[in-house]
Amino acid sequence: MWETHQWNGLGTEPHHSAQTHPAGAHRPGRPKAAPLCHLPADLLGDSGGNLGLIDVIRASTTLHTPMYFLLSLLSFLDVCSSSLFTPRLLISFLTADQSISFEGCVVQMALMTLHGSGECVLLSIMAYDRFLAICPPLLYHSIISKHLCVQLVGLTYAVGAFISAVQTGNAFSLPYCAPNIIDHYSCDFPPVLQLACSDTTVANVILLIFSTLITAPTVSVISVSYTYILVTICRMRSLEAQRKAFSTCASHLTALCLFYGSVFLVYLQHNPESVSAYNKLLSVFYTIVIPTLNPPVYSLRNKDVKAAVLLRVLNLRRKRIC
Repeated sequence: MWETHQWNGLGTEPHHSAQTHPAGAHRPGRPKAAPLCHLPADLLGDSGGNLGLIDVIRASTTLHTPMYFLLSLLSFLDVCSSSLFTPRLLISFLTADQSISFEGCVVQMALMTLHGSGECVLLSIMAYDRFLAICPPLLYHSIISKHLCVQLVGLTYAVGAFISAVQTGNAFSLPYCAPNIIDHYSCDFPPVLQLACSDTTVANVILLIFSTLITAPTVSVISVSYTYILVTICRMRSLEAQRKAFSTCASHLTALCLFYGSVFLVYLQHNPESVSAYNKLLSVFYTIVIPTLNPPVYSLRNKDVKAAVLLRVLNLRRKRIC
């Protein structure tokens, strides 16, 4: 059994014992851990918000467009991603059991990489979709079709599965020995590799290469797409057209900044061991908080979604009355 040393003050000192402590336990000389009482609300808020958004998009014919199809897929990935971590944290908080089996750690890492890589690809596809909708709008419907959207879903999961298989195989092909305590709240790559008994230089290089292979192309597509979008918006003569075009992209830009900003701060560091507590807080942010924020981010500034939500609520009330 491995043990995830999740919230013991978020300490970074080396572990010399396999003994674990209850989640949130306080030991002398260490800062007290933040309370986890908000975790049930986070899980309900994330799952409820994203599943609700999926239901609204499915039920509203006005939202049966490629943009909202991709948005519903993003909500699905967010539900899957946060469900890997929040229940485990909640169990640790309620039972003081922070252990996870070796096989469970492998599965958690594989699924985390699958959904994380898939979300990177999907966000770049959504940026390209916005580019086609704003820059050559007359060609949009001839390029983006239902068949192409299904192919893009397949591409998202194919890339995620490939990166997941390579990265997880790379991490768990190494020999592991005591101590078996992961100084993190989940089975993430950097803290797991620290437990290897052999040299991890090659494994870290492979991790960097494949992380670059997934981030560099997606970030490039996003950057180029939004560069053209901004140039096109600036050339628009109508202020109303500029406002409408910018409002269409604002929610996606917000989601991009939240996701990629926190991911880069966690993984692109010279010495990640020296900022272990900082990494844990950021990891909680992009695996639990961001999926919870995505539904309101995409809904509050979108008149079509707000109208569809209101109509869905009214329809559900009428069904209950009948």
